[in-house]
Amino acid sequence: MTTPLPKAGSVNRRGVLLGGAAVGAAVLTGMPNKLYAATPQKGGLLRVAVAQGGSSDTLDPTTFSGSQQIFIGWTLRNNLTEIGSDGALKPELAESWSSDDAQTWVFNLRKGVEFHNGKSLTADDVIASLNMHRGEDSKSGAKSLLASVESIVSEGEHAVKITLTGKNADFPFILSDYHFNICPENPDGSVDVSGTGTGGYILEEFNPGVRTRVRRNPNYWKANSAHFDEGEIILINDPTAATNALVTGAVHAIESSEYKTLALLGRRPNIQVESVPGGFHGTFAMNSAAAPFNNNDLRLAMKYAIDRQAIVDTVLKGHGVVANDHPVSPSMPYHDASIEQRAYDPDKAKFHLKKAGHDSLTMQLSVSDGLYAGATDAVTLYREHAGPSGLDIQVVREPGDGYWSDVWMKKPLFSGSWGPRPVPDMILTTAYASSADWNEGAFSNARFDELLLAARGELDEAKRGEMYGEMQRILSDEGGSIIPFFRSYVYGRNTSIAHSGQLGSDWPLDGHRAMERWWTA
Repeated sequence: MTTPLPKAGSVNRRGVLLGGAAVGAAVLTGMPNKLYAATPQKGGLLRVAVAQGGSSDTLDPTTFSGSQQIFIGWTLRNNLTEIGSDGALKPELAESWSSDDAQTWVFNLRKGVEFHNGKSLTADDVIASLNMHRGEDSKSGAKSLLASVESIVSEGEHAVKITLTGKNADFPFILSDYHFNICPENPDGSVDVSGTGTGGYILEEFNPGVRTRVRRNPNYWKANSAHFDEGEIILINDPTAATNALVTGAVHAIESSEYKTLALLGRRPNIQVESVPGGFHGTFAMNSAAAPFNNNDLRLAMKYAIDRQAIVDTVLKGHGVVANDHPVSPSMPYHDASIEQRAYDPDKAKFHLKKAGHDSLTMQLSVSDGLYAGATDAVTLYREHAGPSGLDIQVVREPGDGYWSDVWMKKPLFSGSWGPRPVPDMILTTAYASSADWNEGAFSNARFDELLLAARGELDEAKRGEMYGEMQRILSDEGGSIIPFFRSYVYGRNTSIAHSGQLGSDWPLDGHRAMERWWTA
């Protein structure tokens, strides 16, 4: 049976249509917290180490893919909507929205908001910012999320009307995606992607692959936010090096803590280890459009050849749950708990390998330490699991700098990592629709595409749940991505830095908004 709503909260269709909805609460678990400060303090410096990035990263939101870009983007800019620390969809630059039919949407913008250069926010800035993802030549990873947009027009200076080609009850959630930062429109109609935004901090230095420096925006429109005087975002792709930086005091917080040292790290009096359950998942993606992975029996052999629980227990140290080769986690709306969990079965793997025409098969699986803490260990353990079935998976360690541009979706078999999305349509449209630019498994299924389109406009919760359930089954049985686990966000924070006690589960570091939400204790 499909679970139509997440256990931690509920999605109210009327609430979304009229301006907001809860999508579940972020639950903080793990080691007991050593410090919550009730009253935010102004001043000080926050120095954060993020992973996933390289020297070729830019500030153009159409190019965003890894943590370095996402964190910096939300430090400098805002979206029309955002996911709060409590997991609820909230108004950001759009103070409200409405739709009578889930097809035509009107977003009312906040008045009096200024960009860092003094320019006032208007509807033209929003239209230009969204349209740069929609252009025919756009390479934006979020282009598919706006594929159903028919037109974006102004309704006066402070309102935008977006008309879709079909109904989409989740459209306000889509605009919270990290690609859809609002940037100022230049006088010539182009978009200023230099880093100027409406966010809590102003860019001082951008040295991608090394560090980014910011200072507080004295005219920030959002109350009780952006408390630090200064901030630094440092790229450290190696989890061991990041942990060392936290221990030595070189940084105040790190995006991902090493699982091997969690117990020791948590015993340090000045360090808090945060463990936040969510829908983050690692993938082992196969190019299902080309041999040998265009044979579904081979893909099934690969899926039966992995011991998911062993990875959760051994690599993640229990900070996660097993997954079933689809990206809809138990905390998301419409997760189908009735689908039988695929178990480790070398004999079934060997059976499907034989059906695919192989007695044995050797292949290379690329991975980078910067994908997530334990990524290389997970691939190494997978190699051990797969051996008895006749699959020889050779581990290829790739450098973190350039992984997303040179390895991901370039090699026939590679590791990936995905942050959770608040609703299934966002991740399914981004990564599994046949036309999606980020379809990492090169998956194409006409029935899946048909269901994906129909589910967007279906306002009957039960029918919608059935559609999403069928899509999860299709991906589990035929998809090109092996998804063995949903991993909690586990990261470290120096107790000289405080937060409210509730941490966003959509991304690490409080939804990648620590610079805005945290303060000096």
